[in-house]
Amino acid sequence: MKTTRYQKIFITGALGFVGRALAEKYRALGAETCGLDVRADSALNIVAGDVSKPEDWQSALDGCDLVIHTAAIVTNNVSREDAWRVNVLGTRRVLDAAIRATAKRFIHISSLAAMRFNTDDQADESAPIMPTGNPYVDTKIASEHVVLAAHAKGEMTCTVIRPADIYGPGSRPWTLIPVRMIQKGLFLLPAHGKGIFRAIYIDDLVSGIMLAAEKDEGAGQILILGGEETITCETFFGHYYRMLGKGNPRVMSTSSAIAIAEIGRVLFKLLGKPTELGRGAMEMLSKKNTVSNQKAHDLLGWHPQVDLEEGMRRTEVWLRERKIL
Repeated sequence: MKTTRYQKIFITGALGFVGRALAEKYRALGAETCGLDVRADSALNIVAGDVSKPEDWQSALDGCDLVIHTAAIVTNNVSREDAWRVNVLGTRRVLDAAIRATAKRFIHISSLAAMRFNTDDQADESAPIMPTGNPYVDTKIASEHVVLAAHAKGEMTCTVIRPADIYGPGSRPWTLIPVRMIQKGLFLLPAHGKGIFRAIYIDDLVSGIMLAAEKDEGAGQILILGGEETITCETFFGHYYRMLGKGNPRVMSTSSAIAIAEIGRVLFKLLGKPTELGRGAMEMLSKKNTVSNQKAHDLLGWHPQVDLEEGMRRTEVWLRERKIL
């Protein structure tokens, strides 16, 4: 994309993986960017604040014509109360601020986690979604409802994006955490490594989000943005093992992986340390179905450009530059 219709863009989670990448792309197109995160960065026009609380940060949206909401608690190991406060109530607070600022568009970054327990192959945006008791999954579903209700009421023109498994330079869940866990010998894969990993490189996700914001066809829509290749978890994470010279991923049955991961989660909790080990992560990595990008193809003309080999090559360069490898 070479131009943008927006002059000033506000991004929540502006210092995060997706938020930072979006801001860089918009600035390259000549737009002004600002945003919100848990800490401030005056050089990037980012203020500190809590999305769940109506505070001074809301005035930072004044003059913005596009709001992109990426801020969220992204972990399976979180209390229901904390997940709801940030992921659901926080979404409504940001919407309220965008409406008061008379922004033109609101882009909500949800997650394919909303479809986690759908088992249909090539599932699309029309597939029924089911709350599961997992706080992350359930609050992602509820946050979409908040946004679509605002659109239906005519409060704001909104779009919901469901990204797949985002990797690349700076990705915490699918690059940094796996690499560090592999280094410590703590990484394992359920479903004997044959679960499907819906990999999407960060640059492809950013281009899809921007197209959804620019095109009128994206208004009022839920859009899946995922990789086009059918990749197993063993293949995806095997790239990190080879980068580290560690051989092949450790694979086992899903029931064994869940049991081991749950023991690890409890031990880390007793030690007062955060961890992504647990049932939720193993259920995520044992998925066997793919999803469809057809709606994004048809409405936005969007197609992923970076395949797994190229994406991992770029990721390895970044990891070595920062001496993480």
